[in-house]
Amino acid sequence: MNILITGCNGQLGNEMQLLEQAHPAHTFFNTDVGELDITDQGAIEAYVSEHSIDGIVNCAAYTAVDKAEQAKEPCTTLNTVAPAYLAAAIESRGGWMIQISTDYVFNGKNYLPYREDDTPSPDGVYGSTKLAGEFGVMKFCRRAMIIRTAWLYSSFGNNFVKTMLRLGKERDTLGVVCDQIGTPTYARDLALAIMSIIEQGIQPGVYHFTNEGVASWYDFTKAIHRIAGITTCKVSPLKTEEYPTPAQRPHYSVLDKTKIKQTFGIEIPHWEESLRDCIEILRRQE
Repeated sequence: MNILITGCNGQLGNEMQLLEQAHPAHTFFNTDVGELDITDQGAIEAYVSEHSIDGIVNCAAYTAVDKAEQAKEPCTTLNTVAPAYLAAAIESRGGWMIQISTDYVFNGKNYLPYREDDTPSPDGVYGSTKLAGEFGVMKFCRRAMIIRTAWLYSSFGNNFVKTMLRLGKERDTLGVVCDQIGTPTYARDLALAIMSIIEQGIQPGVYHFTNEGVASWYDFTKAIHRIAGITTCKVSPLKTEEYPTPAQRPHYSVLDKTKIKQTFGIEIPHWEESLRDCIEILRRQE
């Protein structure tokens, strides 16, 4: 198959590229804005046709959650309009699409892990535009999969893990929110799951994928420092109201992964196990 990867310079896109050599039966077209502007419908249609694309994995998104509150137009264009363009273009070829979405489609007021059939209720611009993107993809492409994930990090790009490693080395004390609960997700594990799904065959619908287990941002930070051997920084728990942000974060956004595990037989590592793998890669890069 000829598979288009958008957002290839991001965390997930980079992880996808590392796995491509292990799937020689497919030809991957890795693009970011320099190679393909996914906000340009005509450019998408031309690219998909010229390269005989059979499937699309859309890793591109506007992910600056706080900035999105004041930048609704560019956020909407990238998270809502562009995915619909991609979906329509691949539908014209009878192809499939995997759209990456987010736990922010839920308001976080639940107390049990969110299932795929729970009613979304996003609070902010980012979550609202991602949910609208889901609707557009499902509307325009019959063979579409939505994969919601959360708390993504990797050895690529800027992310929470890298920030906490840096601050842990720079500061003597650090306050981190302790009353927002979710699941850290290693982008490598998500990329592996996507490749497995491609090999098995797309099953349309909405799915959830994160690593196993749960944590607060405070728990996550303590684990990052412990695994990295950082002992000189005292990490203290903060309540959300002590660390105000422009965008409201879900207080509880754990995702139920039963559907994706049962449908595709995917085994998912615990978040701390995967965190160790990522920190080891970062250590080797120093």
